[in-house]
Amino acid sequence: MDALGFTYWWELEAPEESSRLVMLDTPLELKATYLVRDGLVLELLTFHPDRLLPVRAGTLAEPGLTHISMTVPDLDAAMERVVQFGGQALPETHSGTAVMVRDPDGQLIELLTPEFRDARPPWPG
Repeated sequence: MDALGFTYWWELEAPEESSRLVMLDTPLELKATYLVRDGLVLELLTFHPDRLLPVRAGTLAEPGLTHISMTVPDLDAAMERVVQFGGQALPETHSGTAVMVRDPDGQLIELLTPEFRDARPPWPG
């Protein structure tokens, strides 16, 4: 949360009835934590350790959600914070305007500079 500038909003102990929604058997033992940054709400789900599958570092060439991207003011400082909070920096991916990191669960996150964002076409909205 703090590594990438998110602010804690609230959290919810999911009721057992949520098992239908998330397609898992009970006991669910699920907590949803909501973080906010720049108008984005990020929901992180935490399950009891007994439910977790082993961490597997995915690649970008897989189907489905492979990564998220976000702008940070300083790539190197953000990479350091990611490591401080238990993630992994991938300095070999550093292109000058973007770099990949992994969160503590192995999820890829692309960090972008404000210059990269500002060089894109204007937002259509």
